[in-house]
Amino acid sequence: MSISKPHPSDVHIGQRIRTRRLAIGMSQEALAGALDLTFQQVQKYEKGTNRVGGSRMVQIADALAIEPAYFFEGLTGASKATHNDAGAEFMACKDGVIIARAFVQIRNPDIRSAITSFVQTLAEQRGAHFQPAE
Repeated sequence: MSISKPHPSDVHIGQRIRTRRLAIGMSQEALAGALDLTFQQVQKYEKGTNRVGGSRMVQIADALAIEPAYFFEGLTGASKATHNDAGAEFMACKDGVIIARAFVQIRNPDIRSAITSFVQTLAEQRGAHFQPAE
């Protein structure tokens, strides 16, 4: 018996759930409680292991204070999702959300610029292929 991989669209939707949940500072347990589920079920949704049905998606959107269409942003084609968006990838991790929240609180443009330069330098030293937005 073979184990199938999650469908790319299910993975994309799961990442969008996780990104939004982290962005608003909600735990998996809190989301699970709002949906009357276990946090393990929320984990499976976020990984794309379990598909999110339409009515459940509406419930999740309500719990996360967004429109259901949010889950489909960035989804292309009938059978493939785009996963190379660095911004989405950054916001899908807990550290990314923490850094983003802190960064936007810095009002001094010189400090923001210095932080950006520092992070770019770190990425280049690690051999990352970083290309700043224009």
